[in-house]
Amino acid sequence: MAPRRLSLAALTVLELSPAEMVSCAADAGYSCVGLRLIPATDREPAWPIIGDTPLVRVVERRLAVTGIAVLDIEILRVKPDTRIEDYHAALETGARLGARHVLVAGNDPEASRLTERFAALCDLGAPLGLTMNLEPMPWTDVKNLQQAVRVVAHAGRPNAGVLIDPIHFDRAGNAPADIALVPNSALHYAQLCDAPSRRPTDTETLLHQARAERLMPGEGGLDLKGILRALPAGLPLSVEIPMQQLAQTVGAIDRARQMRAKTEELLAAL
Repeated sequence: MAPRRLSLAALTVLELSPAEMVSCAADAGYSCVGLRLIPATDREPAWPIIGDTPLVRVVERRLAVTGIAVLDIEILRVKPDTRIEDYHAALETGARLGARHVLVAGNDPEASRLTERFAALCDLGAPLGLTMNLEPMPWTDVKNLQQAVRVVAHAGRPNAGVLIDPIHFDRAGNAPADIALVPNSALHYAQLCDAPSRRPTDTETLLHQARAERLMPGEGGLDLKGILRALPAGLPLSVEIPMQQLAQTVGAIDRARQMRAKTEELLAAL
């Protein structure tokens, strides 16, 4: 069996610029990288990485030199006031950099409107060769796998997908058996991390764990083996493990290497 492609997710090394993320992925032994073109929150740095900017050209050159591929770009939020066309420049930039997948968050409580706009986003990305992958997160309006599957099914677009992140998957109360609800054609890649087995009881802790303090594979209590066994064999994995405390004493490359080693140990044990 061919080895899975491992991608270094942006959130894992968010202290780096997009160009530095590419170099970090190469130095740490990954084959791919994920790039955050649009900040997830207003507390994150906003890099000039959309359009024909100097930074985009630097990233292009670094990808060419290192041989690293861009697995996905993020994060596109579908909100009640979102104008889908406003994402066109980001999608064009992602395609220019070689990305094939886009991470999408559902932040609209009106299911029919969310589905309609998600379908429009799929249509916008299709000519660029991009899949749109809806990631259920317990604090968004697409809280669990079942809701994400409904949106994707009702959108009815061939490039629509569901993105499974183990921490969100577990915190939403999903179990590996639920993955059977998702057609294999809608699973384009998955994320990987670990976390404490005890689920947070308040939103603040839920968000803090997810955005700042996850665990490396095998260091927590999530059923990672069950999740991976339920996913299609060979599905690319985006290693998304923010560890802000560890980042104070361990550099990005060393952290990323440790995470890759832990991931490979887990995969070898399946």
